Amino acid sequence: MEILEYTIEIDAAPEKVWTVLWDDTSYRQWTSAFCTGSFYIGTWEENSMMKFFDPNNNGMYSRVLKNDPNKEMVFIHLGEIYDGVEVPKDWGDATESYFLEETENGTKLTAKIKASEEFKGFFEDKFPVALQNVKHLSENQL
Repeated sequence: MEILEYTIEIDAAPEKVWTVLWDDTSYRQWTSAFCTGSFYIGTWEENSMMKFFDPNNNGMYSRVLKNDPNKEMVFIHLGEIYDGVEVPKDWGDATESYFLEETENGTKLTAKIKASEEFKGFFEDKFPVALQNVKHLSENQL
């Protein structure tokens, strides 16, 4: 596992960035960087299961490890979903973490992903675009 880290400065309050990250409508917008039509099913409550889908009903499922509103969200990926069917994977501690830190000008958003080599290129390609989407939505939505 390798830890990939991406950081962006956003001219908006942490509460606004948090809403953009996890609200259903804006989540669909910023995650289009990974796959157009991405969406989730579930709640962001700690220990709840989240399912992340593409428009073809494929994706992954994860458990929320930590939800500290406006500050930190962490989930661990447990397996893949093929045509709606969950397939467990032995990914170890494949976590995805988001940290929001209030700054003088708004928010510093840091995403840390523990990823295997097979996903590294995908994340390096897509995550900077995804964070730019979060920045744009956070700074421009009412």
